[in-house]
Amino acid sequence: MKIITFAVPCYNSESYMRKCIDSLLVAGDDAEILIVDDGSTKDNTPQIADEYEQKYPGICRAIHQENGGHGEGVNTGLRNATGMYYKVVDSDDWLDKDSLIKVIDKLKSFRRERRRVDMMICNYVYEHVEDGTSHTVKYGNVLPTDQVFGWSRVGRFRVDQNLLMHSVIYRTKVLRRSGLVLPKHTFYVDNLFVYVPLPYVKTMYYMDVDLYRYYIGRADQSVNEQVMISRIDQQIYVNNLMINAYSLPKDVNNRRLSRYMLKYLAMSSLVTSVMLIISGTEENRRKLKKFWRDFKARDPKMYWRIRIGARGLASNPPGRWAEPIVIKGYHITQKMFKFN
Repeated sequence: MKIITFAVPCYNSESYMRKCIDSLLVAGDDAEILIVDDGSTKDNTPQIADEYEQKYPGICRAIHQENGGHGEGVNTGLRNATGMYYKVVDSDDWLDKDSLIKVIDKLKSFRRERRRVDMMICNYVYEHVEDGTSHTVKYGNVLPTDQVFGWSRVGRFRVDQNLLMHSVIYRTKVLRRSGLVLPKHTFYVDNLFVYVPLPYVKTMYYMDVDLYRYYIGRADQSVNEQVMISRIDQQIYVNNLMINAYSLPKDVNNRRLSRYMLKYLAMSSLVTSVMLIISGTEENRRKLKKFWRDFKARDPKMYWRIRIGARGLASNPPGRWAEPIVIKGYHITQKMFKFN
């Protein structure tokens, strides 16, 4: 069995996918690299995927499918994964080679010592192409370092320290046991990827290495503010799937995990709400009211747990007079932490 499966969803990615795949090849025969061509038609993505499969047999595998969106690329990778661990690497991102070698060695030690670790967590780096700067997200103040631990030893995350797709490596069996299937033709499904499986994660390990390099700066990226507004219905859809997944804290026994998941759901709801507010349209103001009205109707207790916090209050301002304050606060936070 391979130590790890890397899934690389690709859609018209020829201009940057080589850098991504080459960074993964450092793992050698310990890795399986599934290059998922998600119905690319505008460039040579399918041919490049086939080229890597031919050049690196037994390591790279090209999978061609009809276009299903990023989530279906992740699903396809998981369905075909043979590795003990599973990590998604977007085709415009890459992994630090020295850090990857350390991570692979540690994962091999888990197997050798028969230590069950359901999720490994590493740092990730925002690489801002527009100004040549970077920002690293670390977890040393929240998680025990170089130890196997459970949720009872997890501290309080800062606003910039959420567990994202970039920072996690799941044990493959855990993902499958959670029943995670991401929706097709939908952006922002990475929120589901780092939310739905968490109650199935019992043991974790944090390595203080800057593994994932997250490219920021393309105008068409899903995290671009104007792109997010144009896709706001998909953001609302994913947010509702998160709300429906669990009734917190009732469905999650561990208090610290439940607290973190509530915080993450509040953050996701805040982003959804702020994008609706920034758009400034009457239609989106109606969508904002409907979003919170539906949330309250579905799960009043969870609704109030989120609404009484600062994020909840900012997500649904009391009147139009408060909207500029919410927008200003969001942009200040965005500038401080440079998350998009």
